[in-house]
Amino acid sequence: MKQEDGGLDALVRKRIRGLRVAMGLSLDDLAARCYLSPSTLSRIETGHRRISLDQLTSIARALGTSLDQLVESASDDDVVIRPRHDAARGVTMWTLKRESGVTAAKMRITKPAPTGPDALKAHPGRDWFTVLSGTLVLLLGDRRILVETGQAAEFSTMIPHAFGAHGGPAEILGIFDHDGGRTHLHAPE
Repeated sequence: MKQEDGGLDALVRKRIRGLRVAMGLSLDDLAARCYLSPSTLSRIETGHRRISLDQLTSIARALGTSLDQLVESASDDDVVIRPRHDAARGVTMWTLKRESGVTAAKMRITKPAPTGPDALKAHPGRDWFTVLSGTLVLLLGDRRILVETGQAAEFSTMIPHAFGAHGGPAEILGIFDHDGGRTHLHAPE
């Protein structure tokens, strides 16, 4: 009797089979790696057997993936990246990926770099960005650096810094560590 496949259950079964096939493993090969019989593995993949947590853990390990990755839900949020606009800062951003404490984001910057005694901020970490279009002004300590389309910059964020558009909007692709992401990608509190 086939198990009632809910959305996530069916997705997990498809992932198991898809990873197995992509790795060039037969049912016998994977079954041996995860200490299951080939018939049990076949019934798991086809939905004719419930998957226990210990079996799922063993299968994930044998496929070289984590349990979390094997059972993560599929949603449109993972596919469609919607921009967030912060009018006060003149920034629209598309957060592309958050993994291992690092965030990649595309940012469209329309306002010039802030000025004044509290304009430059420092925090632990490093920032990296490349300019996709336009020109960005990077204020780094006492330096004023123009970073143009096709150029990139990387710097220690312990140096007081700020950035903004120069002569019109600029789009950048940035990689930020946890502290950089918190500082640059979220509105100030």
